[in-house]
Amino acid sequence: MSDSTGGTGRTEEHKVSGEGLVGRVKELIHQGNIRRIIVKNDKGQTLLEIPLTFGLVGAALMPVLVALGSIAALAAEYTLVVEKKE
Repeated sequence: MSDSTGGTGRTEEHKVSGEGLVGRVKELIHQGNIRRIIVKNDKGQTLLEIPLTFGLVGAALMPVLVALGSIAALAAEYTLVVEKKE
């Protein structure tokens, strides 16, 4: 994991396996101080951006988690870029 600071928030990168992708994103969402999660493949290409607004929970997340499950089957390793609020 790496951190960078700048602007109004903090950015972290997390390397995760395909099978751990959905679980890790759920963990990050439950932290509550996340602004956006970007899922990148092993080549650094952005596959999915998840903007997290206040109150986005439960049924509203279901389509995102289904999409993540589909993406997770495509490769062995991903990078999650997490933008946090300060």
